[in-house]
Amino acid sequence: MLKVICGLKGAGKSKEILALANEDAKKLKGISIFITKGKDYMYELDRNVKFIDAEEYEISGEEAFLGFVKGVAAANSDTEYLYLDGAARICGKDTEELESLLLELQKLGSVENISITLTCSYTGEDIPGFVRKYM
Repeated sequence: MLKVICGLKGAGKSKEILALANEDAKKLKGISIFITKGKDYMYELDRNVKFIDAEEYEISGEEAFLGFVKGVAAANSDTEYLYLDGAARICGKDTEELESLLLELQKLGSVENISITLTCSYTGEDIPGFVRKYM
């Protein structure tokens, strides 16, 4: 399953995804992973959620990010939840260019039975159709 949380920059998307990760950690049977750029939210997560700072891995581009995410999922076969805060920022792309990434993440979630949630900076009528179907 793939879910996208949309909103303007500064609208609280990160707080929402953090709250969701912490709530899901209460019912966790496997592994929950939170990937973002920077360490800002590391101490706001439940201790059962594995925190990964993408900056430490010098990810450059969509393919590298997708490979990284797939590698994390492959290394942890009992991953239940995967949270990606600021996927476009990590990829170094505009949110309008993320259609292929969303398709690949949706496929990964279906094949590996992982619930994937990510944030995107969009609002209202600006949200493209390829994003709306995951909201």
